[in-house]
Amino acid sequence: MTQAGHFSGGFGVPPIDAAHAFRAAMTAMARPGEIRQIAGATPPAPLSAAAGALILTLCDADTVLHLAGDADCAAVRGWVAFHTGAPLGQAAEADFALGTWEALQPLDRFRIGTPDYPDRSATLIVERIALEARGATLRGPGIRETARLNLPDPAVLARNATRFPLGFDCFFTCGDRVAALPRSTHVSEG
Repeated sequence: MTQAGHFSGGFGVPPIDAAHAFRAAMTAMARPGEIRQIAGATPPAPLSAAAGALILTLCDADTVLHLAGDADCAAVRGWVAFHTGAPLGQAAEADFALGTWEALQPLDRFRIGTPDYPDRSATLIVERIALEARGATLRGPGIRETARLNLPDPAVLARNATRFPLGFDCFFTCGDRVAALPRSTHVSEG
């Protein structure tokens, strides 16, 4: 991506697109496992439209973003810098981290909060090849009985829930779709 390319791909009508994206993100987090559409951004490869919309909506000059794997490239770094001003940092200091599940490993690098400040934890934005309502069973706040979602590693995410109120939260993205898994959600194998 050229330097001029960094200027494109943001929200077309920022106040409206950001409001729609924020609502989709918060609804996904409030209803774990529910797959929602989130659009409005056209980020550089390899980011999905959904990951781009989340970055534009949730990141700013006061939130540290960690880019992992293929997401840590010049095109993405320039796009993030221009559109959000979010400082890029290491996993241990990240408020948000973006990459594939494999690229984000090991997960113990990310903050999980403290007993006094459980909100001082990382939120992972995990790029997926597929996002489907099948696989692991989810239970907990925001879920009527159960929900299902094809999670990358249900056992690891189940252990994360046992640390509640500590732990990390996750958004899973694919194309223009997003689903969320807050740390309060109980996960069991399909």
